[in-house]
Amino acid sequence: MGEPVSYVQHAREVMTLIDGFPRMPAQVDKPVAYSWLRCAKEHRLRPDGPLDPAVVENRHLRERQQRLDDLVLIARAEMDSLYEQISGSGYALLLTDASGVILSEKVDPTLRDNFRKAGLIAGANWSEQHEGTNGIGTCITERRPITIHRNDHFRARHIGLSCSAAPIRDTGGELMAVLDASCVGSDDSKASRMHTVALVSMSARLIEKCLFLRRFRNRRVIRFHSRPEFVNLLHDGALALDDDGRIAAADDMAVALLSADCRGDLIGRPLTEIFDVSARELDSSLSGPRQPILPVRDIEHGRRYYMSVHAAQPESRAPRTIAGSSQIMAIEPATQTESRAHTLDELAGHDPSMQRNVRCAHRIASSRVSVLIQGPTGSGKEAFARALHLASDRAAQAFVAVNCAAIPESLIESELFGYRPGAFTGARKEGMRGRIAQSSGGTLFLDEIGDMPLMLQTRLLRVLEEQEVTPLGGETPVKVNLRIVSASHRNLKDMIARGEFREDLYYRLNGITMTLPGLRERADLEALIHRILGEETALGRPAGIEMEAFRRLAAHDWPGNVRELRNVIRTALAIAEGGVIRLGDLPSDLLPSRSAASTGTPVTLASVASITVATGDEGSAPGNPLERAEREALLRAIAVNRGNMTHTARQLCMSRNTLYRKLKSHGIAPETLRSDGLSQA
Repeated sequence: MGEPVSYVQHAREVMTLIDGFPRMPAQVDKPVAYSWLRCAKEHRLRPDGPLDPAVVENRHLRERQQRLDDLVLIARAEMDSLYEQISGSGYALLLTDASGVILSEKVDPTLRDNFRKAGLIAGANWSEQHEGTNGIGTCITERRPITIHRNDHFRARHIGLSCSAAPIRDTGGELMAVLDASCVGSDDSKASRMHTVALVSMSARLIEKCLFLRRFRNRRVIRFHSRPEFVNLLHDGALALDDDGRIAAADDMAVALLSADCRGDLIGRPLTEIFDVSARELDSSLSGPRQPILPVRDIEHGRRYYMSVHAAQPESRAPRTIAGSSQIMAIEPATQTESRAHTLDELAGHDPSMQRNVRCAHRIASSRVSVLIQGPTGSGKEAFARALHLASDRAAQAFVAVNCAAIPESLIESELFGYRPGAFTGARKEGMRGRIAQSSGGTLFLDEIGDMPLMLQTRLLRVLEEQEVTPLGGETPVKVNLRIVSASHRNLKDMIARGEFREDLYYRLNGITMTLPGLRERADLEALIHRILGEETALGRPAGIEMEAFRRLAAHDWPGNVRELRNVIRTALAIAEGGVIRLGDLPSDLLPSRSAASTGTPVTLASVASITVATGDEGSAPGNPLERAEREALLRAIAVNRGNMTHTARQLCMSRNTLYRKLKSHGIAPETLRSDGLSQA
């Protein structure tokens, strides 16, 4: 519509159009006009109606979030990525369920009050029935991406908003959520919002793709497109297969690419009835370390496609207790297959940030793009680099790893570049091929690149630019075919500013940066602990872990990350009696800190509310009123939930890992807050 108007004028124009329907002013879009009519006739709303939004109770909001926990987890990661693209433009990103209730939000902190006043808060219901014509509610009704800009809104109180929303569909094609980008008080035109709705739609499609792949991760999945470079990306088609090779599910892109009328035209049919590919070809494509791209044709039209086949991931083992004990969890030993180097998809787990890294890695695996892996020490940078190599077209060649921090500075040059016979005193008489030459055709992994001396940085840059290396003592350069993956836990940009790292080398190595999260930041920490317990358990040997020991592993901060976790588990299994890890088998820094709770008298739930700051250790800051208030609030919540940590974390709107970290910071030992016969699940 036209220029912004007053609330009263807007309400009058809306009612005039409704009274004169079906005659409509040219400036009113048909979807908007029909929505206004629904709001007035079906929902009995008035454009000048009540101002207060309908907000569900916190417990009902948590129930809605839990019902869609997979969606919320994936969507939040994508919202973080989208927010980086539109940050500074005044937008809030909102995720709602299919009924229009806001489940999650990503808002510029400086604008949070503006959005709160507009009613854009978690738990608010933005369906057309409650808020009239708006981006979220009208998207739900129309089942398509839409922008509702300022005066398009039915209710006068919303004419300062501009909302662009896109539907998110489940694996069966049914609407399950809406992703929305809204801003308050923008004077831009509606046409200028086309870019925003396109970005939101693309993010919604990516969320759908991730949901599909997650939902069918235990089946073989076919990814295909008419252009090979699009296979395994957002716009390819995806088909999930049953054990007998029949199509169990298809996403929207698969339906569109195959010119099918609907999913039902594909589901239940053998894949070999759709494409000219045999079951033997499908099986053979899974035997290598990476997924090859197969050229195929669709049988009905003879059109050329390119296909990749992804193996079913093994079912995650649900924790089970050892017979005769409800406090000991059995550890399922890993098979030999699970003990090999992990693939990218295995490393992704169920953590959104790792899944985003893996998506990027798959896209550039077979390119010459240089990769820089950042992350704290012990977070698995070398394992990720090795998985990237296995996913590339260089997998059959060497993966050569060099730790620039572990090799003495006097030797690193000869290690990297090699040397001719007699190049220096003490050199091998036959000379040595350097690591760079050894990696030719494969992948060279330079770990802790920030520790490479400046002089060698200059030589390495020349090698990368010229793709040739001259050994020490030699005069003739040797051609090499290099793919570099480097890693560092240090901030290389800060090092550049201090003159400790070459800027030109940084930009040569940093084709794409992937940042691995620390262990304590991973959303799938407990599942990762399960996996490593299985990997470190000897094949065929029964083993288990006491539930309190497992909770202690999950609550620890893990400054050494995955490497520290693996070492702790390996040591604990080695010293555990009867193959069962108990609390006493863990290192002392994982055990409860000294407090009044550990003096021999357990604190029962009946007395939790009376525990004061005086029971804490030195780290509990008894003189700090904010920390004292937080500590007492934690104890009260635990008492209300009778020691159930899962319920307590849910009530406090935090993860269990965060709850355990907070308890540790206040010197509260969870095992002392017990109530006879109750679980601390």
